[in-house]
Amino acid sequence: MKRIEPTQIADNPIEAIGREWMLVTAGDQESFNTMTASWGGTGYLWNRPVVFVFVRPERYTYEFIERRDAFTLSFLGPEYREAYRICGSKSGRDTDKVAEAGLTPFPTEAGNIAFEQARLTLECRTLYAGALSEGLFVDPTIYPKWYGGARGGDHKMYIAEILRCWTR
Repeated sequence: MKRIEPTQIADNPIEAIGREWMLVTAGDQESFNTMTASWGGTGYLWNRPVVFVFVRPERYTYEFIERRDAFTLSFLGPEYREAYRICGSKSGRDTDKVAEAGLTPFPTEAGNIAFEQARLTLECRTLYAGALSEGLFVDPTIYPKWYGGARGGDHKMYIAEILRCWTR
């Protein structure tokens, strides 16, 4: 992997996150979990390059993100669609989905988990976290479509500084 600056990321984030998807991984070499996500973004906030991601409290990865102030985002490429599907449909509580998906984890220098198969990895440090709230939606059609009932709890949004990036 080659280290690059956040300003050198060539990906279109709408394509990479919304269509390719990404893995959100939190924890350390002793214990971690990963999940597939397709909601989030990148930008510049508080004079820092940042990402924002959304995780529901029911997800096993949520526990790991809450315990640490860091996580990684891994972009595997469209050829890993099946790995994304496995990591998005199975719980790490019940199965070793990383092994089932054929992924090879490794710790970064900071102790976060990345994957050898990733074409792009972002290592991030959480700056802000807050739960979405029904009463704050300006467009009243969004909340009933995506939240409540069997859909699960309200997402928590994490805004994190991009500390390090690697690409193939």
